[in-house]
Order: sequence, then structure tokens, then C-alpha cells
Amino acid sequence: MPEKSAAAGGGLRERKKRATRAALAEAAVRLAAEHGVEQVTVEAISAAAGVSVRTFFNYFETRDDAFVVVDSELSTRVRDAVLHAPPAVPPLDAVRDAIAAELAGAEEQHEVWELHATVLRAAPHLLVRALGAHTAEETGLALVVAERLRGGTGGVPRPVGACGEERRDLELYPRLLAAVAGTAVRVAVEHWSARPEERRFAEVFRETFTLLTAGLPAPPD
Repeated sequence: MPEKSAAAGGGLRERKKRATRAALAEAAVRLAAEHGVEQVTVEAISAAAGVSVRTFFNYFETRDDAFVVVDSELSTRVRDAVLHAPPAVPPLDAVRDAIAAELAGAEEQHEVWELHATVLRAAPHLLVRALGAHTAEETGLALVVAERLRGGTGGVPRPVGACGEERRDLELYPRLLAAVAGTAVRVAVEHWSARPEERRFAEVFRETFTLLTAGLPAPPD
């Protein structure tokens, strides 16, 4: 994701870490799009990003993680923002605002997003991993919505993998909100990507969530 202000993006060290992770992920995706996933090595990714192999493994456990996890900390930041939004803000608005803050520079990421989608489509094993990661992120967001509904503000939730019992206890509303929000983001990105010259992504994103908030009324004739 693009750099943000110090207030929005954390301290300098954290911003540098996010920039390094993003550079590695982008290098991996560009190399895979050009040469094919199986031809890309950790050494090549590291060299393209201008860092050492040791640095690569500070951010990703395996080579494939660089293709699948474009920003593993993004979901944590979204969950934290939702959890700590003012109590008067409705859950859907809290989720919308948290995601919007992370997509503030979406136009600049358009090319990388398209390359990423192309790489995943060409590598079924990566697509499966990406779907698994998406499911985990969705569950994590649902857990935060449930915590918010209970009035909790206990900080960033535990990793999804550590909350098996909580996952089974989730009510319908948090599950549905997380799933609908994820779908809304995907649809907004796909709609804007097909016609980026018509409107800015932020406008499409806002309209998507406005329609959700209104209950998806049928458009006028």
C-alpha cells in the first residue's frame, strides 16, 4: 500500500518495514508475471527489491508467501481501526472507513493488483493459498466486529488461528458483515479497474458502501 502520513501510518520504522515488504511483494509479482512463478527464486526477488536474501526471510517464511501475501499487516491495521472506532459509529461504517484508509492510494496500485491477479490465475496452488488467506482475514474481521458489538476495545485481536473456539461461536451478523464488506471491496476494485478513466476509485468505493448501507435499493429506471 502507498505511504501515509506519520499519524496514519505509524512510526518511521514501521513505515519503512511496510515499504520493504511491499517492494519485495511487488518484485515477486513482476518477476512471476514476466517469467512464470516456477522460474522466480528468492535470490531474484531480493535482488530486484534491492535487499538481501536474509532480509527477504525477515518478511516472508517462504518464497510463495511473497506472491500471496502482498501486505500481511494490512488486515491487522484494519481490524485495529474497526475495534477502536468511536462507539457511536455503526459497524458497517467502521469497516468501510478502516478499509478506505488502507486503499487511499488505490490508483497507484492498479498495475500491481492486475499483475497479482494474473499470477494467481496462472498458478493454481497460489490461488488456493490466496483464497485460504482471504478466508482467514474475513474471519479475523468478523471476530473484531463481534468484539465491537460486545463493547470491547481490548486492542488488536489474536491471530485467527489462535481463536478456533471463537470462530465457532461467531453470530450471523459479524460473519455476514465481514463477508459482505470483502465482496464490496472486490466488486469496487473490479468495477473501477474496467473503467478507470470514468471516476476515481475512491468515488466507486464510497458508492459501493452507500448502496450497502441503503439496503441495495433497485436503481431508478
